[in-house]
Amino acid sequence: MIRTVIFDMDGVLVDTEPLHHDAFFRHFAELGLPISDTEYATFLGSSTTNMYQRLKQEYGLTQEVPDLVRRKRELFGVAFEANTTLALLPGARELVLDLHQAGVPLQLASSASHETINRVFTRFELYPYFDNRVSGEDFPQSKPNPAIFLHAAELAGTAPAHCLVIEDSANGVTAAKRAGMYCIGYRSEHSTGQDLHHANFVVSDLGQLSAARILALAAE
Repeated sequence: MIRTVIFDMDGVLVDTEPLHHDAFFRHFAELGLPISDTEYATFLGSSTTNMYQRLKQEYGLTQEVPDLVRRKRELFGVAFEANTTLALLPGARELVLDLHQAGVPLQLASSASHETINRVFTRFELYPYFDNRVSGEDFPQSKPNPAIFLHAAELAGTAPAHCLVIEDSANGVTAAKRAGMYCIGYRSEHSTGQDLHHANFVVSDLGQLSAARILALAAE
């Protein structure tokens, strides 16, 4: 029986990925890094810190990881504040409200920083609907490591087997399954190329989901 639902943020609630992509590639250009879109796709679902740890090792960067992270977040913050068209993904608010009204506790477990999570939750007034917001920056290893989901379950006071995760990235789906949780994969136009076959169920539109549907799926 599902007793709490855990949402990823980027690519599930809101599509900030183009802003992250732009910030990363502006920074890559500053650093002179020849990162391809194919290589970049392998980082999706990972924390910014883990991403720069890998890049520092692979490309011999001399800058310290915290400084690299800080610069990328500066570039993202400028892009976020300047963007006036950013909106929640279709069906996201309706699903959150439906689950909340059904009395299903909601948690957020995102690889994004606390700063980015707060930007999104403030702009779209999501604070009242989520009991806890967990950031990947608080963990040594990000998704596909299951630690972030296990911590969200602990904060919710719910056993992992009674948690359901909604994810759009291969790393996120793998993390959820490693945590022993039911996982719905969200394959949207924003998550092309992501392997979601490990998910228990996959949708291409959040409108396919509702509180009743989610609880019924997990009971099958």
